[in-house]
Amino acid sequence: MQYSSEIQSMCPIQRGDLHPSAPIPIEGRMLNPKDVIAISGLSHGVGACAPQQGAAKLTLNVKQGIIEEALIETIGCSGMTHSAAMAAEIITGKTILEALNTDLVCDAINVAMREIFLQFVYGRTQSAFSEDGLEIGAALEDLGKTQRSQVGTSYSTNAKGVRYMELAEGYVTQLALDGDGEVIGYRYLNLGKMMALMNEGRAPDTAATEATGTYGRFNDAVTTVNPRQA
Repeated sequence: MQYSSEIQSMCPIQRGDLHPSAPIPIEGRMLNPKDVIAISGLSHGVGACAPQQGAAKLTLNVKQGIIEEALIETIGCSGMTHSAAMAAEIITGKTILEALNTDLVCDAINVAMREIFLQFVYGRTQSAFSEDGLEIGAALEDLGKTQRSQVGTSYSTNAKGVRYMELAEGYVTQLALDGDGEVIGYRYLNLGKMMALMNEGRAPDTAATEATGTYGRFNDAVTTVNPRQA
């Protein structure tokens, strides 16, 4: 340790007992972490890229400082999806501190890593009060049974009104309009369910039919329109 001449010339002044750092909740325990290996938990972080043309959601399951599970979901940027594929390979097996200082290829994913790091070190994880945390694989629960990200896409113009294109139920194929031309429901295709049925051996047309449903007062429609063509 090197000290400047000014410091060397100072007389020492004793300090009283130092207060420890504030305890934070970590998987059901209150700890005063001093090392990264004390950090555990599962949480989410969201980030946008520099021109904010896309966003990334990062879910990490950390055990004793090590990232054991990572889920990366992206939207709005085609390059970001490929960056997520690379980041998914890079990030697991690293400590959360190493990951924070690793180039995760995409600005949005790097921002998401920064935001989730803050949640972990400030004791704000989703599993902060869950004894022993969540098992590896818990991040997949966000995707549901079909293991497909929740995607919502709606578009509108002042001149022509709204177009629902993809909502929680799935890919919207038809909008139901009432006599005033207002949306009262829609028909959708659940792509995740359709692919699951096809993986079970169903013919594509049969799988598509079984994965199709309606929402709202679709059957009361005066007319229907394809939101991508009309």
